[in-house]
Amino acid sequence: MSKRGLYIHVPFCVRKCPYCDFYSLSGAEELYSGYAAAVRRNLAYYDEPFDTVYFGGGTPNLITPYMAEILSEVNFSPDAEITSECNPASAGSDTLQAMRRSGINRLSVGVQSLQDNELQKLGRLHNSSDAEKLILSAEKAGFDSISADIMLGIPGQTATSLTDTLKRLSLLPVQHISAYMLTLEPATPYGKNPPVDMADDEQMADLYALCQEICRELGFIQYEISNFAQKGFECRHNLKYWRDEEYLGIGPAAHSFYQGKRFAVPKDLRGFIAAPRQTTEITDDSPGDYDEQVMMGLRLAEGISEELYMPLLPGLKLLPPEYYLLENGRLRLTAAGFPVYNYIVSLLLAHTN
Repeated sequence: MSKRGLYIHVPFCVRKCPYCDFYSLSGAEELYSGYAAAVRRNLAYYDEPFDTVYFGGGTPNLITPYMAEILSEVNFSPDAEITSECNPASAGSDTLQAMRRSGINRLSVGVQSLQDNELQKLGRLHNSSDAEKLILSAEKAGFDSISADIMLGIPGQTATSLTDTLKRLSLLPVQHISAYMLTLEPATPYGKNPPVDMADDEQMADLYALCQEICRELGFIQYEISNFAQKGFECRHNLKYWRDEEYLGIGPAAHSFYQGKRFAVPKDLRGFIAAPRQTTEITDDSPGDYDEQVMMGLRLAEGISEELYMPLLPGLKLLPPEYYLLENGRLRLTAAGFPVYNYIVSLLLAHTN
């Protein structure tokens, strides 16, 4: 059995982006030390070895001075993948060197775009030059596994601008690209007042297909619906989610799949800091059922095993053959199938044996 992963949610930002629905607070610097102490206090309850650690947020690089002491409480294996997200607007070379010294060995950079007009539309505090400089500085600081997050469907984004962003990223020391579609979350400023030039469904599909094509040409292999990597640089931590493996979440708003149950920590930073041990709410007391394994597994290019796909054969007969492959005892979606993943999964699960 593989070791579990550890997720640490860092709920701090310099400023909230208008499209972001993740739990984070801006202007809460006075809470950094109390938060770090609470994370360490919670980690002390778990002595098991973790083989992946992931600092997500929020903007994890804001707590860089506390990362080494947090990681000192973690029992991780020698070959552990230890990732931190990083924002180009609030991290410089000193921050990157401190992160690397603390034990972080993989960086996930919130690039979003290398077009300044698109970054402005997203309300980002950095420009394209900041992002490029950060990635180059990360390599100098000793990071040899760097991921770049980009967004598809940014207001005003075109095939030309997306192509330029991806090609410029390929010239940088980046080994992994995550490409997420911009969605309107109801509680966000964008959700309440959508930009007039948001991409429609057809434009989004075209941008996604273009991203698949260019990443393939540039040597980034699609291993999950939204993720592309050079060989050997897939995100081991996120693979745990898609393979329905267990992980522990620490911090306000963190989720866990641990000891056979899914649970979440309330979105309450001050409550998290004050509590001797983080409170949790069970969200699923019997996770990992058949439907979940199919839904998660088909997100991956490796697909699902024969044991899982056999009940789906009636539904497969209703699908266009270009959407999937049945080979070597596995069912997997093709590049053409990924864009219509939701349709495929719904149809297959509705027509099981």
